[in-house]
Order: sequence, then structure tokens, then C-alpha cells
Amino acid sequence: MTTPSVHPLDQLTTEEIDAIRSVLERADVLRETSRFVYVGLEEPAKSELLAFAPGDPVERRARVLLYDIAGAPGRDLVVSVSAGNVVSDRPLDAVRDGQLPVLEEEFAVVEEVLAEDDEWLAALKSRGLDVARVRVAPLSAGVYADEYPDEAGRRILRGLAFVQEHDRDHAWAHPVDGLVGYVDVLNRSVHRVVDLGPVPIPAGTGNFDDPAVTGPARTSQKPIEITQPEGPSFALQGNLLTWENWSLRIGFDAREGLTLHQIAFRDRDKGAVRPIIHRASIAEMVVPYADPSPVRSWQNYFDTGEYLIGRAANALRLGCDCLGDITYLDAVIADESGHPRTLPNAVCLHEEDHGILWKHTDLWAGSSETRRQRRMVLSFFTTIGNYDYGFYWYLYLDGTIEFEAKATGVVFTSAHPGGDYPYAAEIAPGLGAPYHQHLFCARLDMALDGAANRVEEVDVVRVPMGADNPRGNAFTYRRTPLTRESEAQRTVDMAVDRVWHITNPDSLNSLGKPVGYALHPEGKPALLADPRSSIAARAAFATKHMWVTAYDPAERYPAGDFVNQHPGGAGLPAYTAADRDIDGQSLVVWHTFGLTHAPRPEDWPIMPVDHTGFKLKPVGFFDRNPTLDVPAAVSDAHGCCTRD
Repeated sequence: MTTPSVHPLDQLTTEEIDAIRSVLERADVLRETSRFVYVGLEEPAKSELLAFAPGDPVERRARVLLYDIAGAPGRDLVVSVSAGNVVSDRPLDAVRDGQLPVLEEEFAVVEEVLAEDDEWLAALKSRGLDVARVRVAPLSAGVYADEYPDEAGRRILRGLAFVQEHDRDHAWAHPVDGLVGYVDVLNRSVHRVVDLGPVPIPAGTGNFDDPAVTGPARTSQKPIEITQPEGPSFALQGNLLTWENWSLRIGFDAREGLTLHQIAFRDRDKGAVRPIIHRASIAEMVVPYADPSPVRSWQNYFDTGEYLIGRAANALRLGCDCLGDITYLDAVIADESGHPRTLPNAVCLHEEDHGILWKHTDLWAGSSETRRQRRMVLSFFTTIGNYDYGFYWYLYLDGTIEFEAKATGVVFTSAHPGGDYPYAAEIAPGLGAPYHQHLFCARLDMALDGAANRVEEVDVVRVPMGADNPRGNAFTYRRTPLTRESEAQRTVDMAVDRVWHITNPDSLNSLGKPVGYALHPEGKPALLADPRSSIAARAAFATKHMWVTAYDPAERYPAGDFVNQHPGGAGLPAYTAADRDIDGQSLVVWHTFGLTHAPRPEDWPIMPVDHTGFKLKPVGFFDRNPTLDVPAAVSDAHGCCTRD
């Protein structure tokens, strides 16, 4: 077919998704029991994209993951939309490869199957519970081969129960503790019920939207209005965004959500548009829990690889999710039948004031100058079970790139056993919330002034007193090149203010130094589970804050392609096993960051937003402050930010 796309990174259209399904039908791949778990743009390799020029022919390809609810092996396919054929078709082995991500239609299966199981019903009866009032959370199973060897190759979800008092009741307030069901969702059978005996069910309310609970809304807030009477300063042409000196292409993926491509900065001093990052995404996130109770010790969820955060993108609303002069973008994905599904208002674009950019009052020169910072915001929100996550990318006038994750929603609850239980916090009378982490992994496919990049670890070093430092005031910096993948598996050390410089040895600034960007980590803990644990094997990426790999277009996800019930070792451990040279190469930086959450009473019944993220700041990338040309803000005829 002839594709209407003008750029290889354009989002798949509804027509193309229909065409993909048609190709698979003609190839006799589909059955009535086939389910489209994932359909995503198969992006061309970096070299092809760098060589692309407007008007060049574009072959459009898509990756398709198919699951068969009748039990046939899953399939990993690549379809050429342009040629109308199947390029590759690999059958998957559930034991070796792991299971495909959880289907939306499977969310209800766990509750439905357990509701007909005699052992489960007996457990509810012993607690005086009516099955009609019990909701069951469908939770990814993890892999515990030593304990449960009979789960190998079976598609398992685990279910924890909550009591819902009425249709509008937030059941998270009433966990049914001491009980968990294991369900084989393919065979729609109960694999195992673990019942440790009745535990008192917390009776307090979690209905944060009930006026009887919240009381009357406060009346103290005066309106805040954000207006741009001349419209926003950015322009959008297709998926190409230009703002101030920045340009990039916006993508959206059912697995990763918002993706950014070909991020570049127009350097007026050099008269060139300079590439910085070829592709940026949050490629995985995992939420491991700390409670060793037999009914919860398995809890860890890969929200990206197991649940596909992109497909759960919220429809954002003006005045609620985004404030100001907003541009929304819809996203198009495939539903589980392979038909196009539009996610309205999935991505929010806007610019916002961000305080002081720079300021100085000079007594000698008699000058006083102030400039205001502003930033371009690209964001989306997604809901995975009880938690809601916002993903925010920020571009700043001075060349800084920042990512921020916002975590909110409802904490996962348990019954609190009382006393100083060391693995969970009591957040309301009798109601507990296990300690846990939210760990994200950014995949940053770098292209800093070109493909030949290098990474150095930079630590501040205290200099001891001596002949060269008689007063003991000196400190300096130690730079350690990371030249092979085995060397580039690093952890944060805030005691030495550790950062990582990504440089280009073939591109020098006016001082004769390689141009660079510094990755500034937030410095919070990496994975806290025991290194011998199942989750440490499956989420090995999260055991380090930073990995660097040689670029390979097939290496997309830090925990591997198929995370659900994978035994571990996939992703970054496998990618780095060859210990490739990364000095002056096309490379990918993987950065793990996140929250370690000890829930508070203030997090109940709904959690105020918590924040985590990182920054990339230019360090020698520009020859001087790139914002000298930012005009003074004007509030009246006289101008408020400059004085001669």
C-alpha cells in the first residue's frame, strides 16, 4: 500500500493499523482466538534515520505481538505496511521467553474464576464475606521456580481481595488479608489458594471523593489564570515540535507511552542545529514491595513490560490535568482485536514560566538585569491499578533537559498487624501499606553532536593538606572514562557529588574540550531487594543507577522484551554480556531512578503527588551562556527586568 506518512517516525495511523490486521489475515496468521497484545512502529535504525531526507521513500513497518487465548504459542512478528507482507514471524516459548504482557480482558478473569472456586469461597465464608462484595486485583505473578516449579510455562496471575461496600466504594480501604489466589488465566482455573486464616478487615472509609468524608470544599482559593494572548511560542507540524531553539519529534507507544526523537538545539553562535539525543523514553518501571508475608512476598509489578503503560493513558482535561494555553495530541494504538483505538488527549503540550533564568545587579557597572526562565512541557498520565503516574519531559531555554515522574493515586493496602511491624506503615486504624519502591529506567539513545560519544564518571575529590595544599582548602574533580560495558554499570554516590558526562571526542568547543552533557542523578536508592532474590534477577537493571551499552536497535527494553513471568537475566545483563567497546561509539545510556516509599497517614486515602527524576545539563556543549538573547520580560511600558 502507499503510505501517507512523510517521515519514518510518524505515528501509526488508523489506516495503517487496519492494514496491519489485513496483512496478517491474508497471511493466515489470525484465528478467532488471536489477541493483539502490542502493535508498535518498528522504527528504522539510527543510521537510516540520520540518512533520511524529506522526499525519500519510507518503508513503514510495525512490530506485532500476538497471543492466542486457545493456548497456541505467542508470536513476535514484523509486518511491512508498505509492502503488505509479513517480514518475520518468531514463535515464542513461554518457559524460555516468558509470557506476553497481561491482556486487558484478563483483568476480570481472576475475579471471575476465583468467584466459582470452592476453596476461595470457603475462605471468604470463614471471614463472613459475601463473594458479591469482594473485588480481586489481577496482579502479575513474578517467577518463583524453586517454590512453584509447576508454574513454569503457565500463564499465572495472582489475586488479592478487597471488600467493596457499595458501587462507589473505594475497596482499597478494606483489604482481605491472609488470603491470595493463584489463577491460570489461560485455562481459567484456580492453581492455588493460600489461606493463612482470617485477619480483621479495616473498616474505615477510603472514599476521598465523598462529601460526607471530605466535608465542604474550601472557599479560600482565588482564581489563578494563565493566559498567552498571542498564543504559545511553539509550533507543531505533524509530530515535529519546534520551540525556541529546540526541535524534536513526538512519538507515542502502547508500551512506553510518550517517546521523544531527534532532540536537537539550534546553536546561534555556531549557526547549526546540533543533535543531542536520538531517542528518549522511559523504557521500564518496576514496583517491588518489601513485605515478606507469604501472601505478599511475591509482589512486584513491571508496569511497563507487564501492563503496557501507554495503552492506559488518561484523556487529559483542561483546567484539571493541564493549565494554560494547551495543545493536546491524540494517540492511536491497536486494541486487542487488532483494530485502531484512539486515545483522546493522551499528550499535553504547553510552555510555562519557571522563575528566574539569570539575574545580576552590578555596583561597578551600574547595571541591573533579570531574565525569566520558561520551559516546554510534554506530558502524559497513566493509571495502572491503584497508582497513577505522570510522565513529564521539560526543555529549558538554557539547553537543560529534565524528566520528572509524578506518582499519585492510592497506595496498595494490607491489614496492619499492629505494633512496630517492620515492613509496612500503619496509615489508618488497622490499615497498613507495605514499604515499596517505584523504580524507572530511562533509555537515552545519545547523539551528542553526532554518533561517536563517550561517557566519563566525574567525582569531586577532597585534597589532603600538604605542600601543594598548605591550608587544606583544595578540592578537585576526578574523571574516569568508562570504556567498556563492564565498566559502565555504576551506582550513585552523593558523598562525592557523582555525575556522568556524555561527551563527543570528535567535537570540540572553543576551549579545545569535547562538548558534553552531564547526567545529574537524583541519588535515591536503587533496588533494595536481596541480590539473590527473584526480583533482582528479573529487574537487574534496577540494581545499578547507570548502564551504558553500544547501540543495537534490537536492544529496546532494560528488562528484556518479554518481562511477564520471565525468570531473569534478560535485558541489560544480556546486552552487556559481550562487554563491547563504548569509547567513542554510538551508545545508549540507561538511567535508573525512583522513589523508596514509606507510606504516611498523609498519603491516605489518596496520595499527594510525589516526585522523582533526573536532569541532563550542558557542560561545555555551548561556548557561553546560550540565553544572552532572551529578552527582558515586560509588564508595562517601562519594562520590569532591565535597568540602565
